[in-house]
Amino acid sequence: MPQNQTMSPDEIDRLARKRAGAKLGWYVHAMVYVVVNLFIFSISQYGFGHRPWSIMPLLGWGLGLALHGISVWLLGAGGNVRERMVQTERERLQREQDRRNGS
Repeated sequence: MPQNQTMSPDEIDRLARKRAGAKLGWYVHAMVYVVVNLFIFSISQYGFGHRPWSIMPLLGWGLGLALHGISVWLLGAGGNVRERMVQTERERLQREQDRRNGS
């Protein structure tokens, strides 16, 4: 949201709930990741003869968790990176429109 545009209290509440929900979703994802991977690690070390296969799901899911975190914390609605990019595009489009209109 640009700095010069004000939001109503309802819009602020809706955006705050959306951001909080996305962050809470990431925290739940991270907790499930830790619990499940601890279980998988214990199975691979103690249940099936010390086979080091548990690193594969750990790395694969870890990549998914990292991408989820990037989408929530950096690129999500209201994220600083995303908002700066949107503002830059708005300014570029406005300049193009002004040029076409002869301003």
